[in-house]
Amino acid sequence: MSEFTLQNALVITGNGNDAAVGDISVADGKITAIGPGLKSHGETIDCAGAWLGPGFVDIHTHLREPGQEWKEDIATGSRAAAAGGYTAVVAMPNTDPAIDSAEVARYVATRGSEVGLVEVAPSGCLTAQRAGRELAQLEELCAVGVRLFTDDGDTVADAGLLRRAMEFLATRDCVVVEHCIDPGLGAGGQLHEGFVSQQLGMPGVPSAAEEIVIARDLALVRMTGVRYHAQHVSTAGAVELIAAAKAEGLPVTGEATPHHLMFDESYAAGADPVYKMMPPLRTAADVEAVRQGLRSGVLDIVATDHAPHADHEKKRPWAEAPFGVIGLEWAAAVVNTVVDLPAEDFFKVMATLPAHIAGFSSQGRLEVGTEANLVVFDPEAPTPVSGTLSRSSNSPYLGCEMRGSVVHTVYRGRFTVRNGRLVESSGGTT
Repeated sequence: MSEFTLQNALVITGNGNDAAVGDISVADGKITAIGPGLKSHGETIDCAGAWLGPGFVDIHTHLREPGQEWKEDIATGSRAAAAGGYTAVVAMPNTDPAIDSAEVARYVATRGSEVGLVEVAPSGCLTAQRAGRELAQLEELCAVGVRLFTDDGDTVADAGLLRRAMEFLATRDCVVVEHCIDPGLGAGGQLHEGFVSQQLGMPGVPSAAEEIVIARDLALVRMTGVRYHAQHVSTAGAVELIAAAKAEGLPVTGEATPHHLMFDESYAAGADPVYKMMPPLRTAADVEAVRQGLRSGVLDIVATDHAPHADHEKKRPWAEAPFGVIGLEWAAAVVNTVVDLPAEDFFKVMATLPAHIAGFSSQGRLEVGTEANLVVFDPEAPTPVSGTLSRSSNSPYLGCEMRGSVVHTVYRGRFTVRNGRLVESSGGTT
């Protein structure tokens, strides 16, 4: 395995130390030194003007394997993740079959390891087949290392069933992760209930559909003490609920997606289904509230909700197209462009806190002696979006110009992206 030193970058370790210009040396897959003026027996790579920190971690990725490989598979999703600066992702369980058993969880983890571009950890279903009628095999999933549990794509509507899951998972230091859309209020909804939905004559999803679920779930968190994470927060009211829960001391975290940080409901006015997602794009005031929630720490992390769909599925009339967009490759640029965080906070929401929530032991921090999972990010580089490494192309970012670019991604001491280009595990480049 190669030995190299990344020099002259603004180094953010994720350990609470102030950022400082310096170097990081890597040998045999591990970080061997951190500091200014390091000398390397191997290659030296100048990273002047760039930020160097822990590899990004996404705890909300749809890789579609097993069962929907025409949209994405673990190999293509891993390529997109590495290109976006990620060194770890959590695969959502709405696959076919769903990840509701140890057998499927082991398959996803093993396949991620075989691809070898990012660490792939499976999440597990809360209910069997995500059907909301009985609990999934929670003990079996915990035994194979699953930490995050969700029926993502569906809310667990039965509060009694969810309480039972919470009580079980609270004793195992696992996290209940909720897709917060009330199925009754959200039924048939195509976009945000408001001016644009009225203009287009389509049924909408009101903000209350999200906020009612979060309020109910927080009541269950008070009862059970479970660690709870709200996915894709999109409304000002939801941000306020999470802020109040944190002030109360509840073990609650929340995420913002790149698309809810960048776009508002006006983008849906042309009925282009590339802007169709769930939760839907909200008002400009909601977008600003989500941005401010991330800046203030009320929302803890950025998570992509990378949701690939093939062209024959997505390029249809709005009402017939599925919900979801892809975003792994551009999440960092979106955050850098529209939220504009200091380097330390940028790596906190992109790497350190996601790794902590998901329980990744070798991600989110840079320390001597640990695996070298890191990213070099140029915050000033212009980033025109013209293509994707995902199998699907349902991206609202195509054609956008953003600020900030992944220069290098290093996973377990090996370049997966070098000078902005993917390096395949075989050593070739794409």
